[in-house]
This record gives sequence, C-alpha cells and structure tokens, in this order.
Amino acid sequence: MSEDRSPSISIPSHLPDSRLSRESWKIFRIMAEFVEGYEKLARIHPSVSIFGSARTDRDDPLYLLAEEISRKLSDAGFSVVSGGGPGIMEAANKGAKSGNSPSIGLNIKLPDEQTGNDYQDISLMFHHFFARKVMFVKYASAYVVMPGGFGTLDELAEILTLIQTGKSRRIPVILVHKPFWSGLIEWFSNALIKQGTIHPEDLELIKIIDKPDKVVAAIFDYYENRGFEASEEEEEIQLNL
Repeated sequence: MSEDRSPSISIPSHLPDSRLSRESWKIFRIMAEFVEGYEKLARIHPSVSIFGSARTDRDDPLYLLAEEISRKLSDAGFSVVSGGGPGIMEAANKGAKSGNSPSIGLNIKLPDEQTGNDYQDISLMFHHFFARKVMFVKYASAYVVMPGGFGTLDELAEILTLIQTGKSRRIPVILVHKPFWSGLIEWFSNALIKQGTIHPEDLELIKIIDKPDKVVAAIFDYYENRGFEASEEEEEIQLNL
C-alpha cells in the first residue's frame, strides 16, 4: 500500500476553543460581505470608482474638483462608487447624487476617521478591506484617483497590479491633479523602469488629467470602438477576480 503523502493540517494546541470557533465562523461574515456586494452592485452599470483622501476639507479646491468630476460622470450615465466616507469620498458621492445616476458608498468599519457621508443612494458596510477592494474593481468601467494617502495608493497599486497581471480587465486609470502625481510617475520611470521591475508599456495604463470634462471624455474615448459591455473573455476574467 502506498504511503499517504497528502499534507496534514495542524491546529495549534494553545488556541482556546472559543478562539477556534470565532476563526471558523468568520468565514460566514466574509461570505456575506461578498454576496451582498455582488447582489447590490451587479446591476449598477456602467460605473466609475473614485478614490482620494478622507482628510480633504469641504472648502479645499480638490474637494470641489472631485465633486464636479462626479457630477459630470453621473450626468453622463455613470454610477459613481466611492469609499463612502468623508473628504474626497464625500465629494464623489455628493457630486454623483446631484447628477442623474446612482451614488454608491462602500463603507468600512475603522477605529478612526471613517464615518459614512450623507450622499449615498446605495450604501454597503464592510469589515474587511479585501472584500471591499474586490467590489471597487469588479464592476468598474474606470478608476479616477484623486490625491490621497496610503489607502488611495493601495487602491491605485491594486488596480494596476490586477490589470498588469491579467487578473482584471483593462480599464482607464485616471489620476487627477498633476502637481500631486507627477513625482510618483517620475519615480516609476526613473526607478521602476530603470530597475526593470516594470515594463515601459506598463505606464500606458495611467493617464493624468485635471479637467472634469476631459476626464469624462477620456473614458468615453476608451470605450468608443468597443462599448461598455465586457467581452466573453473579460466576463470570465471578472468572474474569477
């Protein structure tokens, strides 16, 4: 009889039963977050995910710029998806709500900072960043990224990685406010490309655009010859995201 070489799973003996039970049941909360997200967002099409700092004041020109971009996207027929919190997220939802298309917030429970804004037609609450990040990507026809901190950079890196590796379909990724982003793009060119950690064509995934009308036009230009509907290949990619 051949020896069974299948890997065995060892549960640490020092973990109390209550801890093990909580760890096991946590999977159902994670499943619930995905199911609710899929059910509520699958019908929202086309949509644009907008990111930016939660710390941007309401009288900041960047807040007003995000609000204008979102309103124009909403009037153009795009649902707008933000993180549901204050700052740029609030501006995105506010602009979308004043337009013709749904305003969506993907909120998350955090110890500090994150409180839901009042401009959400559809509001979802997440406990887990990874589930929330899937929802930002899965149904988006474009990404618009305003100035922000680590969370904004995380979302930007996430979508670029997924597109670069073929795990998500290619969509427009638009950075807004050149003075903020030009240093990062320069570093990509001078450090990452020079080191060979990315290919020069990877930078073609990104555009920097500062005018609201041009942001909307760039998205329409991208889909002009193909339409917003995903191809069969793209649907399969998104299904396995």
